[in-house]
Amino acid sequence: MLQETPAAANPLGVQPIGRLLTKFAVPSIVSFLVSALYNIVDQIFIGQGVGTIGNAATNVAFPLTTISVATALLFGIGTAANFNLSLGAGDRERATRILGTGLSCLVLFGLALGAVVLIFLRPLLAAFGATAENYSYAQTYAGITAFGLPLVVFSSGSSHLIRADGSPRYSMLCMVSGAIVNTILDPLFIFGFDMGIAGAALATVLGQLLSALLALRYAFHYRTVRLTRQHLRPGGALIRLIASLGLAPCFNQLAMTAAQIAMNNTLKHYGALSVYGSDIPLACVGVITKVNMLFLGFVLGIAQGAQPIISFNYGARQYERVRRTYRTALCVASVFSVIAFLCFQIFPYQITALFGQGSETYFAFSVKFFRIFLLMAFTNAVNPISSNFFTAIGKAKLGVLVSLTRQVIFLIPLVLIFPIFWGVEGVMYAGPIADGVSAALAFLLALRELRRIRALPEGGGALPV
Repeated sequence: MLQETPAAANPLGVQPIGRLLTKFAVPSIVSFLVSALYNIVDQIFIGQGVGTIGNAATNVAFPLTTISVATALLFGIGTAANFNLSLGAGDRERATRILGTGLSCLVLFGLALGAVVLIFLRPLLAAFGATAENYSYAQTYAGITAFGLPLVVFSSGSSHLIRADGSPRYSMLCMVSGAIVNTILDPLFIFGFDMGIAGAALATVLGQLLSALLALRYAFHYRTVRLTRQHLRPGGALIRLIASLGLAPCFNQLAMTAAQIAMNNTLKHYGALSVYGSDIPLACVGVITKVNMLFLGFVLGIAQGAQPIISFNYGARQYERVRRTYRTALCVASVFSVIAFLCFQIFPYQITALFGQGSETYFAFSVKFFRIFLLMAFTNAVNPISSNFFTAIGKAKLGVLVSLTRQVIFLIPLVLIFPIFWGVEGVMYAGPIADGVSAALAFLLALRELRRIRALPEGGGALPV
């Protein structure tokens, strides 16, 4: 009697690619959108209740959120990718040990991050570009949300593990529940209790707490493996293995953080030398960054949804399904990138107006920044899809390289150089150049890898498409 192969025993190896991608991508998209909405909802209500200075303050504090998400991605995606690769290869015990180590790392590193931020909050805000006018607001907001950073790390990281376990709907539930709480409490605390920016921060932390509690509940009910206390003991070798595949998305997020800090400080310096002042550019770029993250949620969700499909089938040596998943994910994500591009070019004023009132100068700068900085937004699907593709097949170095190209190799140097010649508006022109060049490089590297995979012998039979 023939033994059932790992591929035959798992839907990731046999179900149609389109159906699987929908199953895993939709909850991932919702999770990313919800994560983005945390910040957008805060900024909308803060903009309405506090004004431009409040928007500038939340932008200054925003790198703390991206750093916590980077930590979640390091251990969340790294664990999920190794977990699915081990399941695909039929090694269930190894998959269980990887999962337990990942969960422990999320808790330990999340607590460490929260402690470091609380201890060094003042110098961190100064490094992030706080001005004399917005510092007190930024300190209030960041001082409260710092208590929620361990919750963000655990809930966001666990969401990847829950999806890898085959429960994308529960993963979505964790994130959506927290966002709903935040959305309800924001206006209640800001306007009803007259707490201002502190109310927005408190609402955010309470929403994150609910998400973390729901993720903790699932930790005792994984479907594909059975966790014991012994599995939760982190091992050095497994941590290194997890980190190796989590580095690409982590570095991508850290690169976004570095780019945000570089832009904040550049806008602060050159804005003070212009008619705009420092706070108008800081507020505008905060709005633009967070709105762009909302649209990127669709792209990132598709990239994350494709990860378990690619990892499992690569581990099971079903290479045609790997290639087909990449192509499908890239095509669908590109559609959303084009829609985002059109919105940024056609409705920049209307989008800015959602985040409160401002002067004519404020709106003029924002509209111009939207249209120029995001001129190549239609290419924004290529880097995340390709980076996650490399991570999913165990090519960590290539994943890291693709992650770093846009933010570190191209954007940050241009953000620092262009204002020397064109002042504060020079920052705008760095965006489309970095987007276009990095997308071209990522696509060429992915194309080369797909050609290599095509030549590999298949380990399974013909499967439905």
